[in-house]
Amino acid sequence: MTWPVQQGVLTLGDLPLLSGEVMRGAKLSWKTHGTLSPARDNVIVYPTSYSAQHMELEWLIGPEGILDPTRWFIVQPDMFGNGLSSSPSNDPNFPALVTSWDNVQAQRRLLTETFGVERVACVYGWSMGAQQAYHWAAAFPDSVERIVAICGSARTAVHNQVFLRSLMAVLEAAPEHIGGGRFTAEPVANIRAFARIYASWALSQDFYRAGLYLASEPDLESFLRNQWEARWALRSAGNLYAQAVTWDAGDISANSLYGGDLPLALGSIQARVLLMPGETDLYFRVADNEAEMPHLRNAALRPIPGINGHRAGNPAGNAEDAAFLRAQVRDWLDA
Repeated sequence: MTWPVQQGVLTLGDLPLLSGEVMRGAKLSWKTHGTLSPARDNVIVYPTSYSAQHMELEWLIGPEGILDPTRWFIVQPDMFGNGLSSSPSNDPNFPALVTSWDNVQAQRRLLTETFGVERVACVYGWSMGAQQAYHWAAAFPDSVERIVAICGSARTAVHNQVFLRSLMAVLEAAPEHIGGGRFTAEPVANIRAFARIYASWALSQDFYRAGLYLASEPDLESFLRNQWEARWALRSAGNLYAQAVTWDAGDISANSLYGGDLPLALGSIQARVLLMPGETDLYFRVADNEAEMPHLRNAALRPIPGINGHRAGNPAGNAEDAAFLRAQVRDWLDA
């Protein structure tokens, strides 16, 4: 079964950023699935995650999928730094820091200027997409009915930052690095090291202990080479660095609206919040979301069971985790 799709690029002009910098000639890539209702009340915003582009996250869209395009108008904005929207790979003057706050301000413009949408039924996101969902709810509390935050938090935890800064340090150590996340050429050896570090975090200790990596490859070395090195070799180091900086700075309260007061920012959210951390996620822990719950007005915490770590939140090819997400998310959207 097919459904209507559209895609394009919104020209934003010179975009002021939270840091005080300006993104010159900013561009926001997007794709939509489904039909916007006459009342414009069936919009789900589905931002991208770290390094991902919208087409890599379309697998969960479908009448029998997690997000149904025959009911919802699903808008996929590409996060700055992913190579489709403004990024170091296509903008030599890309700013040093672009935050999730900056991303959602641009996404808001996409909805209002391109589609005439002022209020969204839901913002759904995984990982950095979940961080953007949280930012939507805090930045526009009167305009967001629900969010679904899969494996994400309102503020990037310190332990998460340690991981991110280790990745940035690996890229900074490249001979090709000339400072500030800029490179004279792609640092092949350093991206290989980057990929192997990532593999140790994206899946849990229990995943490796159970030997689940052998389901796709004959041995660990093949798994690291084929499932991780091959994927990251396709990415631009400058883009990876820029989005790591965005992730590191994730905080819904780090703006003039909330002045760094995270409880105030959480308490200002009017949307119904569904938090779905992975039980064995090493980035965004269940404990992070548990700490947020007392400050939220209307929220539910439904951890994803199992040993798939962070990957449980984007379970392409994993029928069990996908079925759990589908049931929980559809229930939330129906309520």
